[in-house]
Amino acid sequence: MTSTDINAQPEGGANKLYFAAWRWHFYAGLFVIPFLSILAVTGMSMLWIAWVDGRDGERTVVVAQDTVQPVSVQAEAAVAAIPDGTLKQYVAPRTNDVAALFRVDADGDAVMVAVDPYTATVVETFPRRSGWYDFFDNIHSDLMLGVTGDRILETAASLALVLVATGLYMWWPRGGGVRAAFVPRIGRGRALWKSLHGVVGIWISLFLVFFLISGLSWAGIWGGKMVQAWSQFPAEKWDSVPLSDDIHASMNHDRREVPWALEQTPMPASGSAAGIAGTDGPVTLDTVDALARDIGFDARYQLNVPQSDTGVWTLSRDSMNTDSTDPMSDRTVHIDQFTGKILADVRFADYSFAGKAMAVGIALHMGTLGLWSVLANSLVCLSVLFLCVSSVVLWWKRRPAKSGRLSAPPMPKELPLWQGAVLVGLGISMAFPLAGLALLTVLAVDLFILSRLPKLRSSLT
Repeated sequence: MTSTDINAQPEGGANKLYFAAWRWHFYAGLFVIPFLSILAVTGMSMLWIAWVDGRDGERTVVVAQDTVQPVSVQAEAAVAAIPDGTLKQYVAPRTNDVAALFRVDADGDAVMVAVDPYTATVVETFPRRSGWYDFFDNIHSDLMLGVTGDRILETAASLALVLVATGLYMWWPRGGGVRAAFVPRIGRGRALWKSLHGVVGIWISLFLVFFLISGLSWAGIWGGKMVQAWSQFPAEKWDSVPLSDDIHASMNHDRREVPWALEQTPMPASGSAAGIAGTDGPVTLDTVDALARDIGFDARYQLNVPQSDTGVWTLSRDSMNTDSTDPMSDRTVHIDQFTGKILADVRFADYSFAGKAMAVGIALHMGTLGLWSVLANSLVCLSVLFLCVSSVVLWWKRRPAKSGRLSAPPMPKELPLWQGAVLVGLGISMAFPLAGLALLTVLAVDLFILSRLPKLRSSLT
């Protein structure tokens, strides 16, 4: 540990800006590090659970046979296994050696029923979203605290962007020596830790920004109020069919499952002569499944059953739900429950630019593009954990012995170009509201509370 005077004022304008950035980096890190560590651990756990064991029973093994039972027969077995159950969804098997899945709701609970497609016998039943993947997902999404947890993580992720910006400013070489920014210097003690922290940080900075922003897209404020508007699929696309009062988000259960570009778009409604040719003859689970195969839904896809007089059959495939490993193959088709006509056929090409970016970004974020994406995302998660640990080590080695203080970097008394810092702060506040709220809260506490309590102030500096 050093005995540096932590209250010494830096000399020179550039040096003062460095210390100001360092101070903000320090205080943002105090809040961000615990949550960033949680996100990295839970994110990596979800990656490998999904890769090895799948999600929601999607890899329940069966013995492949020559003859597959009609989907309607499989569905009857699934519904019979759940007293007073109502069929909601059919998920087709990805390969010929895994079970078909049916979602059956009863008393407000969603139950997944795995059915052997060759014998139409129930293999197992379990509450939907109840596996280890979902346990870590619940922590990753909102710390199991609902809206409160969502807001905490959104604030942490927003402030993590401040960490990245200030970290890059501090580590970027001045006056040459670019190599040292990308290659760690061999040394000992704090110098080695600082070099490793900076080099790892600069290498993963772009990836970390991508993961933070794409992750924020799930958050309640930034994602729900801002991103959603950018990626929305225009309702004008349905100008030739009647519309329902429901939007696509009504098909979600507990969390987002419908492609971002469609969530706020009204659903088409059954009960008119609109649409193009679809099924021939009676409209049943079997004929709709046959139509799905005819129009290109191979292997795994999802079929949502109409739930009202105006409801539609919905066929869908998207990488967010692990139906495929290619987000550009996303597709949603709506079918009139009475006529069997196709009312809408939405593909990746129909999304707006923002909607396309969201579809690809979410697939990259979740690591659903194959083993390479699982390995790449794991490397990012491990790097984030290293940054969190090394930052604590750097603070521990820097703090004065037995000081009983946080030992934050000193804030320059006269900060040059402070107007620029204010503009940056305003920009952050407008782009990421909860980050702005956190910054304003810190400034208010500093101005109105700590300034009047010198002993408390000295323990936090």
